[in-house]
Amino acid sequence: MSLLTPQRPSEGAHTHSGATMVPDASRAERTASFEVADFPVPHGREEEWRFTPVDRLGAFFRDEPTGACLQWEESLPEGVTLSTLSVPQWRDLGVPAPQDRAAAAAAAHSGGVALVDVPAEAELAEPVRIRLTGTEQDLVHGHLTVRVGRFARATVVIEHAGVADYSEVLTVLAGDGSHVTLVTVQEWDDASHHLGQHDVVVGRDATVRHIAVTLGGGVVRLNTNTSYTGPGGSFEGLGVYFADAGQHLEHRLFVDHEAPHCRSNVEYKGALQGETARTVWVGDVLIRASAEGTDTYELNRNLILSDGARADSVPNLEIETGEIEGAGHASATGRFDDEQLFYLQARGIPEDEARRLVVRGFFAGVVARIGVPEVQEHLMAVIERELAGGGE
Repeated sequence: MSLLTPQRPSEGAHTHSGATMVPDASRAERTASFEVADFPVPHGREEEWRFTPVDRLGAFFRDEPTGACLQWEESLPEGVTLSTLSVPQWRDLGVPAPQDRAAAAAAAHSGGVALVDVPAEAELAEPVRIRLTGTEQDLVHGHLTVRVGRFARATVVIEHAGVADYSEVLTVLAGDGSHVTLVTVQEWDDASHHLGQHDVVVGRDATVRHIAVTLGGGVVRLNTNTSYTGPGGSFEGLGVYFADAGQHLEHRLFVDHEAPHCRSNVEYKGALQGETARTVWVGDVLIRASAEGTDTYELNRNLILSDGARADSVPNLEIETGEIEGAGHASATGRFDDEQLFYLQARGIPEDEARRLVVRGFFAGVVARIGVPEVQEHLMAVIERELAGGGE
C-alpha cells in the first residue's frame, strides 16, 4: 500500500504519483476539444492509452457516424422531462469538452443529445431509470446529459446490457445546492465493448455521488471527470468491478479542483478471477493554485482470486497550493487473507463458503453506500454468480 498526505508543498506545482506515471507530466496539459481531428488515432503507446487494448477498439476512433442505436427504456418520476438537443445546443450549455478521440467522435456523431431535466427544488421519491440494451455488434454513439436544478434532490440509475460496441458521452450538470446520485451499471455480454466519458460538473454547495458498477463486457473503459463551478461543492466517486477471464475493465478518474473550499472522496474496489482477467484503475487529482481549502482523498483496492489475473492501480496527486485542508491517496492489490480464511474454516465453514464471505465483506463497505436497495441486492447476487462460475 502507498499512502501520502502532503502538507504545504513548496512553491510551484507538486506532483506525487504511481511510479509508472510520466515524470512531471501535468494532468492539466491533456487535450480537450470538440474536434475529432484534434486527437490522433491512439496506438497504445500514449500515456493515457498504454493500459488499454486499443487493437480491439479500432471502430471507436473513426470520424464517421454509424446510425446505429441501442434499445432505450426509461422510467421518469413526476416532474422529470426528457427531450432532445442538437449538438450545438448541448455545447451552449457550457459542458466540458471531450478528452480523447473516442469521446469526441461520440459527441460529434451521436445525431442528438438526450436531455433529462430535473426541475429546481424537486425532491424525487423514486429514481430516474434508463436501461440501454444492445442487440447487435454495431458501433453506437450515445449522448446523454442529466441536468439537475438548484436545490433539487435526485437519483439516476443507468443500466447497460446486451451486445454492442458502445461509445458514450454522459454529462451531469448539478445545480447550486443540489444533491445528485448517479449510478451507472455495466452488465454487458462478454462480446461487447464500451468506451465512455462521464463529465460531472458540481455547482456551488452541491453534492454529487457518481457510482460505477462494472460486471460485464469484453473491454470496458470509463473516464469520469469532475469539475467545480463554485466553492463548497462535494464529489464522491465510488466504484465496484469484477473481472473474469478475458475481460479488461478500466476505470479512470480526473478530479479537477479549481474552485476553493471543495472536497472529493474516491473509493473503488475490484476483484479478479480467472486467467487473463485484467483491471486498470487510474486516479488523477489536480489541486490548482486557486483551490485553497481543498480536502481530497482517493483509495483503490484490488483482490486477486486466481493465478494469471492482473490489476494495475495508479493514483496521481498534483498540488499547486499549500493552503489545503488535506490530500492523500492509497492503493493496494493482494490475494486472500489466509488468516481470515483460517478463522472461518476453523469454525466449520467450508472453504468455498469462506471465500464467498471474504469477498462479500471486501465489497460490502462500498456497496452499502450506493443507496438504491434493489441495485445493491442485484450487485451482490451477480458477485455470488461470478464466484460460483470460477472466472470462466
